[in-house]
Amino acid sequence: MLAVDLDPDPDGPGQPYAADLTQAGANEDVVGAAIDRFGHLDTVVPNAGFQHVAPIADFPADRWDGLLALLLSSPFLLAKHAWSELERSGRGRFVCIASVHGLVASPFKAGYVAAKHGVLGLVKVLALEGADRGIAATAVCPGYVRTPLVERQIGDQARAHGLSEDRVLEDVILAPHAVKELIEPAEVAEVVAFLLGPAGRAFTGAPVTLDQGWTAR
Repeated sequence: MLAVDLDPDPDGPGQPYAADLTQAGANEDVVGAAIDRFGHLDTVVPNAGFQHVAPIADFPADRWDGLLALLLSSPFLLAKHAWSELERSGRGRFVCIASVHGLVASPFKAGYVAAKHGVLGLVKVLALEGADRGIAATAVCPGYVRTPLVERQIGDQARAHGLSEDRVLEDVILAPHAVKELIEPAEVAEVVAFLLGPAGRAFTGAPVTLDQGWTAR
């Protein structure tokens, strides 16, 4: 596995590879590096992300551009450059880590919500184009996961909502969850592993939602 990040952890899972996926050419380079190192490519899991929280009137255009570049254009480019190799494998899987924000919206997250909605559309197209090529495409849509991305939102959410930081987790972040708990990263990883395994063969073109009851409301 090639583990791609701006500053990859040398002790983390997979073989570390440094790349800025907001840059179009880096996505092609990443695909080429994976094929060079392993001799083939049968799985792509776009998972990079960041967040920016601001009212629409104050939302910086460069943050909008950056969010769409990383959360939507990068998955498209990874699919584009990996497509022939995924087809060659005969069992290609494209599993994008999207978000429940691909299905619903929250205020102050224009770039993130727009990009995640776009990812679900992209996955539907990939599923249709990959159907006769042995390629399945899905989008995993979790609610709030206990990650640094969520933890870094607390200050921004406090300012946007006019709340103290100690109230943000309960009153804002977990408010849409029916179950008032964060999802653990390992739980998301287990869903991805299922989709990549034999039992995940029939999942394609659809969101796979684990949202603590968010979309049940």
